[in-house]
Amino acid sequence: MGQDRRVTAIEPWLREILRCPSCHSTLVDDQGPDGTPELQCTGCALAYRVDDGIPVLLVDEARTRS
Repeated sequence: MGQDRRVTAIEPWLREILRCPSCHSTLVDDQGPDGTPELQCTGCALAYRVDDGIPVLLVDEARTRS
């Protein structure tokens, strides 16, 4: 079984415009430590969870990547 990098099921047109609310860098699809989908910032060390296909882009609720 290969790893699927597009785990968030976000519409492609929306993916193109989403940016990190903290540093405005692009976001990439990934999985959190517990296997849940998230968007990781390419500029800072924040990762945002995705709930039922909806990204939660709140800096206060973001996970800091190690």
